[in-house]
Amino acid sequence: MPAKVFSDMTTSGGQPDPGVSAAFISQARYLLREEYLPKIERCLEQLTDEQIWWRANDKSNSIGNLILHISGNGRQWIVCGLGAEPDDRKRDAEFAERRLVPRDELRAHLKKAVSDIDRTLESFNAEQLLEQFQIQGTMTTALAAILHVTEHFSMHTGQILYITKQLTAHDLHFYDL
Repeated sequence: MPAKVFSDMTTSGGQPDPGVSAAFISQARYLLREEYLPKIERCLEQLTDEQIWWRANDKSNSIGNLILHISGNGRQWIVCGLGAEPDDRKRDAEFAERRLVPRDELRAHLKKAVSDIDRTLESFNAEQLLEQFQIQGTMTTALAAILHVTEHFSMHTGQILYITKQLTAHDLHFYDL
């Protein structure tokens, strides 16, 4: 991050600005809970279990795999990485899953992950935003971890929306203007 931008987020003593830090965490929580989760749920409502697990080819992921993946990623980086919960993630299994896990089970799995992430961020001390945490074997700041999970969710939510539109040929009506 450029030094100027970084300095705008800190007090004169080099500590994170509590207002900026709290706003950043609040916005990440909002996006995960109120933007990405409802959009994914709307997609799941439109699809059969078979469509949720459809893949264009062997190198592509299904919506089901993407849901398992963003749930695992968010839990690893936030709940375990910042919240110090035990990390038992099996990343490769998220992509290897081929069973037709039912829609309601996937939805519950995703909602629990988002709820756990939200709870962790809600209780996270905003003054620790620039502190280092070990996640996936590397050191990173809490700010970088939260940004990573938020953008990662956004990217895969976009893929889920795209696949849903391909399979249903319907507008999902997120923004009825």
